[in-house]
Amino acid sequence: MRPGTKQLFTVTEAAATQIHKLLAQRESPCAGIRISVRTRGCSGLSYMLEYAEEKKPFEDEVKSHGITLLIDPKATMFVVGTEMDFRQEKMGEGFVFNNPNEKGRCGCGESFHV
Repeated sequence: MRPGTKQLFTVTEAAATQIHKLLAQRESPCAGIRISVRTRGCSGLSYMLEYAEEKKPFEDEVKSHGITLLIDPKATMFVVGTEMDFRQEKMGEGFVFNNPNEKGRCGCGESFHV
């Protein structure tokens, strides 16, 4: 990576561990987890995760902690520099995205805008 450029996407060890657990529960193997953004919620965009059966054309591939993430090309400009984490708290658990491009989030945390 050139100096001064952001890494496309990073994954914490906690997030990778959770993804390994999810992939282990599947009956059929897959290419990895696809990350995309969709227009949704009060602020405009929402992160979407899905099992990826195969890599699609133009998807960026991020390998970290033994997992493969495929970044939808339409999402790339929204997620550059994002860190994906997994948190377990009293009121629930889930993946958390620390995105330096976000300019705001809706009150419930369901969506964001850049």
